[in-house]
Amino acid sequence: MSDSRTPAQIEADIVRRRGQLAETLDEIGVRVHPKTIVGDAKARVVSSVDHTAGRAFVAVNKVVSGVRAQFVGLDGGPRLDRLVPVALVAVGVVGLLAVSVRRRRR
Repeated sequence: MSDSRTPAQIEADIVRRRGQLAETLDEIGVRVHPKTIVGDAKARVVSSVDHTAGRAFVAVNKVVSGVRAQFVGLDGGPRLDRLVPVALVAVGVVGLLAVSVRRRRR
């Protein structure tokens, strides 16, 4: 197999390949530089935290919407048939806690 390229073409090809090799080595140098590695790690952590916070927000919003639906009617007004018993239980629990604290102080 004979190469029909001229010496000038071969030299131009060598120069071009050296340039490509230099670019590749520069890119590798940037990728393995400690600042780049730390920056990439930080970006992954931030992305993970953002994703987790987003999922937590959606879950909390879903729970709050569910609770709200239990105590607020379709017209936007309070559902007294559900609020009154809950309020009575809350007052009872607070009263029991107050009596318990008083007994402990004696």
